[in-house]
Amino acid sequence: MILHKNYPPDDFHYLSNQILLYASCYERRIEFVREVTKLLHSFTGCDHVELWIIKDDNPNLIEISKITKGSFSFNVSRIGLEEKDKVTNAKHGDSGLSKLSRGIFQGHYNPALPSFTKNGSFFTCNTDKPSRITFKFEDKTHGEKLDISGEYKSIAIIPLVIDNKRVGVLQLMSSQYNFFNKDEIELFENTTLTLSAALLNQRNQEALSERVKELTCLYRIAKIAEQTDGTLDEIFHEIIKLLPPAWQYPELICGRIIFDGRTYSTKIIKKFYDKIASNIIVTGRKRGSVEVVYFEEMSKFDEDPFLQEERSLLNTIAENIALIVERKEASEERLKLQIQLMHADRLATIGQFAAGVAHELNEPLGNILGLAQLAIKYPEIPKQIEQDLNKIIAVSLEAREIIKQLMFFARQKIPEKTNVNLNQIVNEGLVFFESRCVKEGIELVRLLSSNLPEIIADRSQIHQALVNLITNAIQAMPKGGILTIQTNIGENHVSLIVEDTGTGISDEVKKQMFIPFFTTKEFGHGTGIGLSVVHGVITSHNGTIKVQSKLGIGTRFELQLPLNDESDK
Repeated sequence: MILHKNYPPDDFHYLSNQILLYASCYERRIEFVREVTKLLHSFTGCDHVELWIIKDDNPNLIEISKITKGSFSFNVSRIGLEEKDKVTNAKHGDSGLSKLSRGIFQGHYNPALPSFTKNGSFFTCNTDKPSRITFKFEDKTHGEKLDISGEYKSIAIIPLVIDNKRVGVLQLMSSQYNFFNKDEIELFENTTLTLSAALLNQRNQEALSERVKELTCLYRIAKIAEQTDGTLDEIFHEIIKLLPPAWQYPELICGRIIFDGRTYSTKIIKKFYDKIASNIIVTGRKRGSVEVVYFEEMSKFDEDPFLQEERSLLNTIAENIALIVERKEASEERLKLQIQLMHADRLATIGQFAAGVAHELNEPLGNILGLAQLAIKYPEIPKQIEQDLNKIIAVSLEAREIIKQLMFFARQKIPEKTNVNLNQIVNEGLVFFESRCVKEGIELVRLLSSNLPEIIADRSQIHQALVNLITNAIQAMPKGGILTIQTNIGENHVSLIVEDTGTGISDEVKKQMFIPFFTTKEFGHGTGIGLSVVHGVITSHNGTIKVQSKLGIGTRFELQLPLNDESDK
């Protein structure tokens, strides 16, 4: 409604009550300021109303809300040092009204002049007459006649003050002459006290609401960090949900965590307008970042849509994520070490047991083999007895081979490292398997590198590892297949590859296949120490084993042995 001129005091009580009501109804400052500006425009009947408010206690930033004939606008302007020069320097070509408004907003004027009230408000009812203004800046004064003529004939500029501190100004402008009088200006000054208090209260409420959201976010992240059983993937998915609610405009926010090349996001967006990010630093190394983006263009209400507190919050969130990752990885590393220690302890126990068994069996087995070999030399032995003695000798030799592996597994044999060539070891080892492969329908393929350099290794141990892998490969192809033996050279190693087209190895078996005495073969058909011997050989040579296998397709073992490794020569 547009009220008549010469407002009664009751009308100003109504205006003050409406301002207080809006302060309690509108949570966001832009909404409150918009409605208050409209209210003042409607109440005063002015043609133009502007409300200048210092933004975020920064005297160089002002929020300017203006309404003219129903058209509302809101923007943020910056007043820097160069703007202060404009107040005292006419050469900048500013309009007189612009200089006047800025000078009163910054307090750089002499309020004792005739156009001012005792409370520092300026008003004139005839802008056609130049206004004499004395500006003050630091220790300098500058008197000037300002031409403020134009569309508006009556102008009032009323400071907004809280605890003797200027926080803004209210500007009222009318195209009519003599639109204001001194008594009305005093009533408006009283109303601006209510407006200033409402602005302060509204700003504090908004700030408190933001702090509560931020603290809630950090509290919930701390609760997530307490969950020791979740994976990092699960933790990141939970944290990312907490980001939008902690920001001013959660409905326009997308939160993202980028960690070790993986992205976790609350929304899939192709374009964003504003972004803040904070790096995730784990033990001194950047592993990723946490980001908040606006996927819609923000209004001019905010010069920067992100609050300084929100930037600090994001940094704190990134630090918390880094701590969670450190604790999680440290916990996983401790668990891994515990498993390794348990495994090492079990290996030591098994090794001691294996060494004792091997020693106990070696002597009686040697006697059995020696007596069988001696007995078979007697002339005129019956055919059946000769066959039985040959079986005894074969089984004894096989048992001795198993004892040899047990002795190696128990590290009872001292390695003898010399310069060896893998191709030579392969060719020597395959001699014992060529006839067996033909018999079992297995095609033997050799792909040996012609320029393979020598390495420092124990010939017999590498031979033993090769024999064990070939034996396993043949057993994995009961219906025949292709057995490929390959050597090649890498950047700092040579490789020995044994590949078959057999039954393959399941993921569950892969986890246990190097454990001593673990076997999937039926009782009496395997000892379960073949692959553990291979693992021991390659480990003692500072090498690595790579295994690729698919059920029903085949298995590929690659033994990588370092070049020029003289650590145990």
